[in-house]
Amino acid sequence: MQYPLKDPIKRWSDSIPAPCAACGVRDSVFCSVLSDQELQRLSSFAFNVSQDAREIIFSEGDSADHLFNVTEGLVKLYKLLPDGREQITGFLFSGDFLGIAMNDTYAYSAEAITPVRLCRFNRKDLEGMFQQTPHLETRMLNMASNELAQAQDQILLLGRKTAKERLCSFLLSLSQRSERRGDSATVIPIPMGREAIADYLGLTTETVSRTFSKLKKENSILVSKGGIVEVPDLELLATLAEDSS
Repeated sequence: MQYPLKDPIKRWSDSIPAPCAACGVRDSVFCSVLSDQELQRLSSFAFNVSQDAREIIFSEGDSADHLFNVTEGLVKLYKLLPDGREQITGFLFSGDFLGIAMNDTYAYSAEAITPVRLCRFNRKDLEGMFQQTPHLETRMLNMASNELAQAQDQILLLGRKTAKERLCSFLLSLSQRSERRGDSATVIPIPMGREAIADYLGLTTETVSRTFSKLKKENSILVSKGGIVEVPDLELLATLAEDSS
C-alpha cells in the first residue's frame, strides 16, 4: 500500500531560483556535490514534503518510485516480522538519504518519529540526471556503501555485544553523526524513546533503562531534560562500547 504524502507538498522550482542552495543541510546531503546550475535542474523535480510524527512515509513492498533527503526531524526504518512485530533497523536524521532500493519495491518501511520535512525526488528523473552528472551517482553509491557498512555494524552489535556495549555503541554512533552534521559531539539529542532504542538494540525497554541508569551512576554520561545526553569523555565511551567488563 502506498501512503499519501501529507500536504503541503511544494515543487521547489516554483519558488525562488536554485532553492536547494538555501537548504540548511546542503553540505551533508547527497546533492552537496552539485553546482548551482546542477542544483537548479535538480530542483525542477524536487518537492518539499512535511509529515507528522507517526506517519508512514512508505511501507515495505511499496513501489520504489521516490527517493528522499531528510531535511528536518527523525525517521525510523523497520521491517515487519512474520508475527506482526516490528524490528527497527535504523534511524535517519537531517542530512540522511532515504529510499535506496535494489529492486522495484522498498525492502523496508519508513515512519516519522518526530515531525519531519523531506525533499522528495522522482526516481526515474533522478536516474536520468545521473547520466549527465556522474559525480552525483558516485556520491549516491558512496552513501549506499555507508548504509551497507552500518547494517554490518548492526549485525555485530546484536550478535556479539553485551547490553552495556550495545547502548554505548549506539550513543557513540549518534555522537559521530551529530559531529558530521556540524553539531556537538558531546551534547547529543536523543529524540527517540527508550522503547524504540530497545527495539533497535535487541533489548528490553527495562534493560535499556537500567543500562542508562548504570552509565549515569558511573558518570559516563549525563542525562538532561528533553532527552539530551552529555558525554564527558568520548574516549571512555568508545572503550565501553568495545569492552564493558
